[in-house]
Amino acid sequence: MTVLIIGGDSDPTVNRVVLELRDRAVPVFRCDVGWFPTGLSLDAVLDGVRWRGSLTTPHRSVDLEAIRSVLFRSPTGFTFDAGVSAAELRHMRMEARLGLGGVLASLPVPWCNHPARQADAGYKPWQLAVAAQSGFSVPNTMVTNDPKAAHRFTADLPRVVSKVLGVNRLDDGPVTRIAYTHLLESSDLDDLGGVETTAHLFQEWVEKSFEVRLIAVGATLFAVAIHAHSAASRIDWRSDYAALSYTVIDPPPGIVAAVGRFLDAFGLAFAAFDFAVTPDGVWRFLEANPAGQFGWLEDAVGLPVSAAIAEMLAEAA
Repeated sequence: MTVLIIGGDSDPTVNRVVLELRDRAVPVFRCDVGWFPTGLSLDAVLDGVRWRGSLTTPHRSVDLEAIRSVLFRSPTGFTFDAGVSAAELRHMRMEARLGLGGVLASLPVPWCNHPARQADAGYKPWQLAVAAQSGFSVPNTMVTNDPKAAHRFTADLPRVVSKVLGVNRLDDGPVTRIAYTHLLESSDLDDLGGVETTAHLFQEWVEKSFEVRLIAVGATLFAVAIHAHSAASRIDWRSDYAALSYTVIDPPPGIVAAVGRFLDAFGLAFAAFDFAVTPDGVWRFLEANPAGQFGWLEDAVGLPVSAAIAEMLAEAA
């Protein structure tokens, strides 16, 4: 039985899991939906209650019924030949997503994570609500496109940050811009013009001693305290990795239980949770990324996250 890995062919996180599976002599079929249709083909027939057939690249093929589990991690978009109109391109992309994506999504095997479950958890307002329902302490948060409402919300809190609701990377031609967490100053609060243009997320600033990235692989949890040693990294540690230090820690029992409830609510097998830990030791939930990064923490403190993912995929029936 084969583990199907769907992800970008240059994703170093996927590479780590592939190597762990090969060390265990587990067959792997790796592909990217971005290869479809020129470098990846689908041949599937509905036979009874499931699709049977194969996925094929120029070098390999795998039978759909021989797939034991799936690792789905940030694949790229479909690639089509040039020379078609914009309308034809939209149609081709939709047909590919519904056809290839529909067959793959129906595979009756364990997923890490199923794309539908991953998409659900990607809605930050939804995950914040589920986090609160799961028992996490969630900071006061507003989502709005109304500047007056934003003024009312920020006026009731000592300090406020703004965050993007989706990916924080904007590719603008040759220029890439990163939107880190922004601690609002008085000048920002005096002029909230532009809020009306789209949805914005505002959240109370959490005074913290350190932050935590907690990686959940099923019921196996890995937690690392992230200590920030620069002004920028204390607001958003992603902005200054050179100023960080790390310590492996054990999450409190209440956090462990809440993580389990959160994963169950969304049907996730994997997630990377971020917390701010206050000076009095309270873990405040910030977000959970169903495709979060962990490779740099494996290198920094030796966490065997890739091995845990490989074990989960290999042991799937």
